[in-house]
Amino acid sequence: MTWLTDSNNNRCSLECFGSREAAQGALDSLRDCHDCTNCSRCSDCSHCSYCTYCTYCSRCSRCSDCSRCSDCTGCSDCSDCSYCTDLKEASPVSVSRPQIPVIEHLHQKVYAAVSQPDALNMADWHTCATTHCRAGWVVTLAGEAGKALEQFHDTALAAMLIYDASCPEYRINPVRFHDSNEDAMADMKRLAEGVEA
Repeated sequence: MTWLTDSNNNRCSLECFGSREAAQGALDSLRDCHDCTNCSRCSDCSHCSYCTYCTYCSRCSRCSDCSRCSDCTGCSDCSDCSYCTDLKEASPVSVSRPQIPVIEHLHQKVYAAVSQPDALNMADWHTCATTHCRAGWVVTLAGEAGKALEQFHDTALAAMLIYDASCPEYRINPVRFHDSNEDAMADMKRLAEGVEA
């Protein structure tokens, strides 16, 4: 991997973000973060991975569109968390996490769905029954299991988990869920056709 590193030892890879400019932009978006990997738009985090919009997290991973690790407060050594407070001292959560669905040929199915007229709107998770953003389509294509996962977490994290389960060789960066329509379409086409970045 080719890494860009800042003075706080945060790092972003060119492979994860797709270009040197995008990786540098993600790195520049961090505020008072230390030792984080492939995160963006976070503040006061440390030792986190693949997080976005997080605040005051420590050793967390795969958080997205969240504040304090998906509505968590004062968490540490967390992963895939949501709606918890001071997790280290908390009792085990009694609600069981829904199963993560696997979608065969996910890249091809997502690209086929977004290629329909007016099917892609990256400005909103779900515009209507036939128009979604990239993450919205991943959750929608997973059916009821995807809907349950989305309700338990949120759209972005549910889509990331489905990508991980369905395409273990591909780790999507949640920053991709905030691309323009054109950039998202180009990336989904590349993956559907199996073209290397």
